[in-house]
Amino acid sequence: MTVDLKSKRATFRSLHGEGCFLLPNPWDIGSVRRLEKLGFVALASTSSGMAWALGREDGEVARDEVLNHLRTLCDSTDLPVNADFEAGFADRPEDVAANVRLAVDTGVAGLSIEDRTGRTLYELPLAVERIKASREAIDQAGADVVLVGRSEGFLIGRTDIDATIERLAAYADAGADCLYAPGLQDPAHIDAVVAAVAPKPVNVLLLGPDMRVEDLAARGVRRVSVGGCLARAAWAGFDEAARLLRDQGMLPPQAFRRA
Repeated sequence: MTVDLKSKRATFRSLHGEGCFLLPNPWDIGSVRRLEKLGFVALASTSSGMAWALGREDGEVARDEVLNHLRTLCDSTDLPVNADFEAGFADRPEDVAANVRLAVDTGVAGLSIEDRTGRTLYELPLAVERIKASREAIDQAGADVVLVGRSEGFLIGRTDIDATIERLAAYADAGADCLYAPGLQDPAHIDAVVAAVAPKPVNVLLLGPDMRVEDLAARGVRRVSVGGCLARAAWAGFDEAARLLRDQGMLPPQAFRRA
């Protein structure tokens, strides 16, 4: 790699300062290479994309496997990488902090911590302590790593926007650099989140075909990610080609295009 880690991290932090940037989610070195060639300026891992590539479901990959995966991604690119670090692979704040330090050592430029275990949100005081512990771990490591506080309520059916905003604002106060509530689609909800945590940046997940980056940017969103959607699209193309091969003994035209 020609770009040193300090520069990667400085670049990534600066991207959050103004405007809006895209943060696509590769799941292996091949997808990293393609995204680099397309001119993206930063990348983020995807827990679901990684899991599917291993023949598992999201949440079934162990901490050490994720750490090795993050190290592989970071070592393979000059672009800064944001880690989907799930819920930190622990419940207690001190254990989350220890795992965050391990993640920092992989070379990531950013790292997100979720506030749920399974289908249950952590109680807010504990969720806040987990963010504080993550912030302290990053600071003690002397690493300029962007900490993303994620509130997962909308993904598990807890769609009270006021409760989500309360959590995001608390995570911002606890030291999160960027706030993220995957599952938001209502423009009014997005506006409310952006206003509530300003001037800290907000990440929004592209969750439907009607969502557009330019619209989100106009609402003050600073970064837009896609989670497992690129991986899902790739597997959908694979399944379509495989079914055509099985049922008609042929492959679609795109199977013969140069990669």
